[in-house]
Amino acid sequence: MKYIFSVLASVCLCVPMSAQHAGTIDCEAHEHADTCIEINEVVVTGLTGTTKMKNSPSPISVVNFSDLRRQSSTNIVDALARQPGMAQITTGGGISKPVIRGLGFNRVVVVNDGIRQEGQQWGEEHGIEIDGENVNSVEILKGPASLRYGSDAMAGVVIFHDAPMLSEDGLLTSLSAGYQTNNGLFDYSLAMQGREGRLFWNARWSQKAAHAYKNRYDGYVYGSQFGEQALTGLLGLHHVAGQSVLRLSAYHTSPGIVSPSPSLPEGEGDAGSRVSYGHPSTYQQIYHYKAVLDNTFYLGSGSLKALLGYQQNRRHEFEDYEGALDLHLHTVNYELHYHQPLGEAWKLVTGVNGMWQQSKNCGEEYLIPDYRLFDIGLFATTSYDAERWHVSGGLRADRRSLTSFALEEDGEMRFEPFRRHFTGVTGSIGTIYNITDRWNIRLNLSRGFRAPNISELGSNGEHEGALRYEVGNHNLKPEYSLQSDLGIDFSSHFISAQLSLFANRIDHYVYIKGDGKEVTGDDGDNVPIFSYAQGDAFLYGGEVNVEMHPVRGLHVDNSFSYVCARQLHQPRASRWLPYTPAPRWNCDVRYELPSPLPWGGAGLFPFLGMGMELNFRQNHFYEVNETETATPSYTLFNMNAGTDLNIHGKRRATLTFNVQNLFDRAYQNHLSRLKYASPSKPPRREGENPVTGRTGIFNMGRNIAINLSIYI
Repeated sequence: MKYIFSVLASVCLCVPMSAQHAGTIDCEAHEHADTCIEINEVVVTGLTGTTKMKNSPSPISVVNFSDLRRQSSTNIVDALARQPGMAQITTGGGISKPVIRGLGFNRVVVVNDGIRQEGQQWGEEHGIEIDGENVNSVEILKGPASLRYGSDAMAGVVIFHDAPMLSEDGLLTSLSAGYQTNNGLFDYSLAMQGREGRLFWNARWSQKAAHAYKNRYDGYVYGSQFGEQALTGLLGLHHVAGQSVLRLSAYHTSPGIVSPSPSLPEGEGDAGSRVSYGHPSTYQQIYHYKAVLDNTFYLGSGSLKALLGYQQNRRHEFEDYEGALDLHLHTVNYELHYHQPLGEAWKLVTGVNGMWQQSKNCGEEYLIPDYRLFDIGLFATTSYDAERWHVSGGLRADRRSLTSFALEEDGEMRFEPFRRHFTGVTGSIGTIYNITDRWNIRLNLSRGFRAPNISELGSNGEHEGALRYEVGNHNLKPEYSLQSDLGIDFSSHFISAQLSLFANRIDHYVYIKGDGKEVTGDDGDNVPIFSYAQGDAFLYGGEVNVEMHPVRGLHVDNSFSYVCARQLHQPRASRWLPYTPAPRWNCDVRYELPSPLPWGGAGLFPFLGMGMELNFRQNHFYEVNETETATPSYTLFNMNAGTDLNIHGKRRATLTFNVQNLFDRAYQNHLSRLKYASPSKPPRREGENPVTGRTGIFNMGRNIAINLSIYI
């Protein structure tokens, strides 16, 4: 594996797309669209505006509605983690953070409702505050996307799209409900959308609750329960000048903080507490509120987009049911850009975007200082489409200013005040050549930029969720990356294959490491000290994907993902970057009945699928002070089945049945934070868990899920 360059797998789409990805999939001369795997007409959100997937030099994957609903997951990032090039940093079933090609945290920008999601995402145990039931499709942009999204989009961008609006006047109501056996997760979602003339709207309420999950070694994992509620709404108007849309959302989640020992904390009652849906003794309460006004105005042959958003994130941690850390984050996002076609082949996009941010400590314990941030970016992108050549690129200039405020605690200075300014110039240039109607070759070169976040610069406190004391570094430099991508893809009616290779050099890469020292924590226990450092890094690898339809209704999908991430000029113990996913091979086989089964006056469209996920051994890990350890290989098998119910040509119900980890394999994923949970407070990993005889906590065991959706 050491010298392998595999790479990019995108998704083969043979089902109707959402309006935001709408396009006709070319199935000429073939009887059934479900066996056609052409991707040429799929429209995606590229760095230079909307474009056809075949014309994007940057690797992009799309996960559509059917793909999302065909599998079971505990959160929306978990539903994407098996995509080629994707992984997740997890803390039990309720918290997942996206990782793209070995890079995560603030190096991945998440876009929802048209703006970047901002919710203290620097934290390891901080998830994504998004209602998965409100997601209709997802785009995954792999590689530096600073050109369009500014600082932080160094690894790529995950873009969540909601459902398209009704195309004609009327009202549509949908209700979905599901249950998962392993952690007793039940969820339901009620949505309504309507249209009358130029006015359109929708609303959704979702709720989810789960008790502790279990596996063969740990039994029920105390503290892994969580709850979630979300309310979203949209009001839009088509007018003479264009379109205006107002989106509102309120999201609340209360994940527990996992107890490292399977034995219950003193005073927590008997083992029945493990299947309680109530709060454990240590847990979080997160509230995220959002309002986004999105306007599009038609000006001549071009269009002007004006977007303004406000987000409020409130993160409160409780220890022994008493409040501790309490962070309030306010964010204002803005964007103004103009799209101008220049003849039939050229198009130009110019604009400005950025955000204002303010965070304040309102609790009794502190990890990061109060701060205020403002950034602004100017960008210009262009693209040219010839008969077989497609060229795109652009430039961007960013300026970020951060002011951190002083804070005294018990007469001592806890946080020193400081101010930092970061500037970056980024760009991208790429080309695609359509060798034939079925063969494409693509090449892209891009430069990324990321300013250090407030945790990296100014943290000074015990991070309860991470089981350590963190110390920031005021003098960190911004990260700069230079990445090259090379891709080749082939598509026909019966087979689609894509290969994508990447090499990424990052200067001043920021990482956290153990110092081998300890301090006395807030509860009197010893806590290991971790601090932030920098070094140069080099990542390479990629993904390969082959999807075949040998006979009508049969889908065979194989994908392989690999990334090698190392620090330059370092000894072996500190050579490999932390949080690097292991090489992974996915194989999925699914059969969909080509013709519907008659059922009264309706038709059933059943499917049956089997899947295998092989995670190879990860020997590349950051060894200093046992920050990470090697992870053995493991193989998981999954099964899914279900059917759509169509009445008079319209889908009225969907029933799905999934079994994850079919053979109840006990395993630890390399990016699971619970893999490093010690049986007691630090020093970490000093001994085995006295109950299980094993170090750390294992991932979820066998999980059976059933879901029913009804459309009225």
